Amino acid sequence: MTLHVLEKLAATNPDCEIWWDSSPLVYESWKKGVLASAPATKKAEWEAQLTRLFSPAAIEAEGRMGFGGVTTNPPLSLQAIQNDPDFWMQEIRRIAAENPADDVEGIYWKTYLEVVRQSALMILPVYDASNGRYGYLSGQVDPRFVSDYDLMLAQGLQLATLGRNVMVKIPGSAEGYRVIEELTALGISTNNTTSFTVPQYVACMDAVSRGLERAEAGGVDLSRWRSVITHMSARLGNVGDLKVQAELRGIALTPEEILHGEMAVLKRAYHHGKRIGHPSKMLQCSMRVSDEGEGGKASSWHISKIAGGDFVYTCPPGYIAQLMQAEDRLPAFEASAIDEEPPAEVIEKLRQLPYFRQAYDFDGMTPAEFSRFGAFATTANEFAAATRRTVDFVARALESARSQAA
Repeated sequence: MTLHVLEKLAATNPDCEIWWDSSPLVYESWKKGVLASAPATKKAEWEAQLTRLFSPAAIEAEGRMGFGGVTTNPPLSLQAIQNDPDFWMQEIRRIAAENPADDVEGIYWKTYLEVVRQSALMILPVYDASNGRYGYLSGQVDPRFVSDYDLMLAQGLQLATLGRNVMVKIPGSAEGYRVIEELTALGISTNNTTSFTVPQYVACMDAVSRGLERAEAGGVDLSRWRSVITHMSARLGNVGDLKVQAELRGIALTPEEILHGEMAVLKRAYHHGKRIGHPSKMLQCSMRVSDEGEGGKASSWHISKIAGGDFVYTCPPGYIAQLMQAEDRLPAFEASAIDEEPPAEVIEKLRQLPYFRQAYDFDGMTPAEFSRFGAFATTANEFAAATRRTVDFVARALESARSQAA
């Protein structure tokens, strides 16, 4: 048996977890596409690997499979709907017929809940077989309202009712951390998303700790509770203000220096959590493959530089395919990588930029500043735009139903 790249990564720490960063509703069609383009010499090997990553048979045989969990967000949920538009058109019409008083927004939200419910069911056997250690699916509150505490709390409570393996995804705003505390106090598992910086991660750990104290005082069952804190790595260095601030100051940053900065932020948060014994687990997402082309070397520092840590790595379909295509040119993982310090001269250079200091320093931002941080604002806007596109899909389905009935 030839291990998948991600299986080799997982082997660097027995508590490492590999998750699927998309709706499981799209896995089979994506798998078929990957295998259709596989080199002839790799096809059988790739098929076996992809089957191990997501396979009900593996659950029955071993109590788990390669993917230990699933993360979704509005763009990924939209992809699931677009993957089978005829089915979801019918679902939207059914939901509308059962809820005649709802407007388009109400039907959209109920449709999104149905996507989460069906997706969670697909990975529920992993949750049951592992007694709640694995098998969670993250469902996200509406990203158009990252500062609306009451709405996010209400939606989080609603998402948590969809399945015992649903983990509620909450943004890293000041209001979001208040919601995380409340959900934790009720024993509801959470995933802190749109988070990029050490101050956010510390705020999340503090919110979780307060919630756990309240839960324990209230006798809440925490035996199947989990918390993960997401580091949106490549987004930190590429969609925020890092490059702009460097350019305005006449500072030339190489791609490697930007990568060092992204990983330094994650490592600082990871080691802080370990020092204080915090139960939340760091989750790495938004990874990239650097490829010098056919015959040249390839790398993915977003995973290789933290190998050996007990991270959750949530991997989107495109990234998994990139890793497979570059596998023969990737260096082997070193389990000691997590303990390697970033180059001091690179950190000193990056610290000339206010954006990096905000991300790296423990006191780099106040909670009120979280939602104004460049990477947060850009990502939240992208997620909000994807949500609006999903709302429009719902509106068109309803318009089509009305025109057919006329």
